[in-house]
Amino acid sequence: MSLSTADEDPAPEIHLPADIDWKMLDKSKFFFLGAALFSGVSAVLYPVVVLKTRQQISQTQLSSFKTAFSIVRYEGFRGLYRGFGTSLTGTIPARALYMTALEITKSNVGTVTVKLGFPEPTATAIANAAAGLSAAMAAQLVWTPIDVVSQRLMVQGSSNHLKNPNFSSCKYRGGIDAFQKILRADGIRGLYRGFGMSILTYAPSNAVWWASYSVSQRLVWGGFGCYLCKKDCSDKENNNNSRSFSPDSKTVMAVQGLSAAMAGGFSALITMPLDTIKTRLQVLDGENKGGKRPPTIRETVRNLVKEGGWAACYRGLGPRWASMSFSATTMITTYELLKRLSAKNHESLT
Repeated sequence: MSLSTADEDPAPEIHLPADIDWKMLDKSKFFFLGAALFSGVSAVLYPVVVLKTRQQISQTQLSSFKTAFSIVRYEGFRGLYRGFGTSLTGTIPARALYMTALEITKSNVGTVTVKLGFPEPTATAIANAAAGLSAAMAAQLVWTPIDVVSQRLMVQGSSNHLKNPNFSSCKYRGGIDAFQKILRADGIRGLYRGFGMSILTYAPSNAVWWASYSVSQRLVWGGFGCYLCKKDCSDKENNNNSRSFSPDSKTVMAVQGLSAAMAGGFSALITMPLDTIKTRLQVLDGENKGGKRPPTIRETVRNLVKEGGWAACYRGLGPRWASMSFSATTMITTYELLKRLSAKNHESLT
């Protein structure tokens, strides 16, 4: 793949490494290494997810620092990892579904869009958006029940139920106990509470993210090309007529990470209200006791607005922005590394 930085002038050409598609991967290595690598990433990012969830269910606006301090003070550092075992258990099959749907869709849609005559940048953005959409929908089949259970455990702190009267008073001894109690109280529907909102949150978020990532990468490489163009003009004065540039693996990884962070921040901002509503649906009024009906989406939005206006829909934006940006950066660099390590002709790519 090559990327020209200007249409009319012969600016230096940037030769990027070839993309690795689904057919080029050793599937067993891909899933085994993927489970190990992404488990590590999940462990690093989990405390930020806990902070975001606690802020979203709180009836008062608290800073991330105060929320973290309160958790550590009353619950110890273990409080930052409540529900992590359950989350990790679900991450492996969910990631496997996600990566499979992502690569298959991206490969097939990319081929079709090119055949239809779309320009290469447009075809790439469309393929990435479609891949992100299908991957998110596939993963939610596994992830929603895990999300419900892990979030119930996340907010089971020493004082969270006092800050919100709608918070379930039921205590869980762990992931299995929570799973059984939710199933006993609400049936399968209880484990899939917020499934529709999860699809509405993560499917557009992933589509926006992957499309934004494609555009961001092109913009970053374009800026890099402008820098090379200026450098090239200087080199001409020294009789250096080199017209192409092949970035090393570290440069490629840095550009991918920066592009992922840009796309993650944009996606977090766009989809934050949906994520807040989803979290509340999954966590508050958790037990269907005495025939009490779980809150609807409309009631959840109304309660949020009563608590703090429309700004309440953006509670936890800081942690979610940081989480999605950092997660996107680590995810994409890990993912690209994973694909290179799993390629059938790995030796020729390193």
